Amino acid sequence: MIPLSWYMILASILFAIGVCGFLTRRNIIIMFLSIELMLNAVNLNMVALSHFLESMDGQIFTFFIITVAAAEAAIGLGIAITLYRSRQTVNVDEINQLKG
Repeated sequence: MIPLSWYMILASILFAIGVCGFLTRRNIIIMFLSIELMLNAVNLNMVALSHFLESMDGQIFTFFIITVAAAEAAIGLGIAITLYRSRQTVNVDEINQLKG
């Protein structure tokens, strides 16, 4: 059996890659993918802890997180397509539509 600490280390590495991708990239699609990677790291932690504690609560909560992540991805893709059609770019630095 794989120890719980290995799952935690893997999830920490995935989360760190997601944070690094979100902070360093300026492409809105890459930023959404980085957010998804961070959510999946949290899901991995929840499922591993749920299995370790022999409880179904973490696995059930993971399904809710996956549902919210799917909705976020669909809405984010719609926003990215709309921004590309109006501004001809998906670079976050060039989009200043919300600045006052």
